[in-house]
Amino acid sequence: MLKSARKQERDPEGRMPLAEHLRELRNRLVKSVLAIIVGMVIAAFFYKDIMEFFTNPILDAVGCKYRFAELAQNPDNKQCARIVQNGLLSPFTLALTVSMSTGVVLAAPVWLYQLWAFVAPGLHGNEKKYALGFVGAGFPLFVTGAYFAYWTLPKMASVMLEFSIIGSDNQLPLDDLLQLIMRMIIVFGLSFELPLLLVMLNFGGVLSGRRMAGWWRAMVMGITLFAAIATPSTDPISMLALAGPIWILYFIATGVALLNDRRRARREAEGPADDEASDLDLTPEDVGEVQPVMASGTLPEQTTGESDRINGYDDVT
Repeated sequence: MLKSARKQERDPEGRMPLAEHLRELRNRLVKSVLAIIVGMVIAAFFYKDIMEFFTNPILDAVGCKYRFAELAQNPDNKQCARIVQNGLLSPFTLALTVSMSTGVVLAAPVWLYQLWAFVAPGLHGNEKKYALGFVGAGFPLFVTGAYFAYWTLPKMASVMLEFSIIGSDNQLPLDDLLQLIMRMIIVFGLSFELPLLLVMLNFGGVLSGRRMAGWWRAMVMGITLFAAIATPSTDPISMLALAGPIWILYFIATGVALLNDRRRARREAEGPADDEASDLDLTPEDVGEVQPVMASGTLPEQTTGESDRINGYDDVT
């Protein structure tokens, strides 16, 4: 049985001994792992459907509907490809990988909640509000980026196969294809998080909206170069599918940052609220002219006689 770290009376400031922190971290990790295992078991029964969900759009775009021996007789000289699996253990390892990845996605609400429950007690009220807002905005942005990756993959596959030699045998290893799909989804999803990161820096007081607005030319060029490098294909459709939405999101983030700067300036002009302490001015000031003080040659109880000296000192100290 796992011993709960929160059954004791909670500290109002969220403080806890180190042993209790470690015990709570262990409990939440175990719950997250158990949720991932349950999601993995559920996904194992549908792993073929999951693989078909990702590969069918590509097969519809470049899949071969006839034998390779008939390619030379194809009047359109259209290039196509077949998905293959290499090795005896490849189907099993691929099914395990797909099930594990899907289990992590299915268990995301559980392990995200466990992460939030572990971090939240150490945050202030406004920090919790901002954290929930950023998490709530980050997940839809990532899903939107993943959808754009899923939408551009068939078009990218068609362009890439145009470089094939006429009548060649185009075979796509399924494990390599799924790795490419996952890489594209992660790259597109994380790229859509860039505007959210800029807004976080603005709310933290690190980056101003005016500076973001002044960077727009460099940001447009940088986003375009990143999209050209991140997309494996050389077609402009995939590049614009990644760069275009990020351009729009960047300008939206700049507008949010400018509004936040205006709100912050208005609040600072109004001064602190009744329940807030005023800011202290700790700037050092000039103390003025220093007046010298004449020191007395002897203490009140001190005499100048040698008989009063003890070991060469004027008093017993």
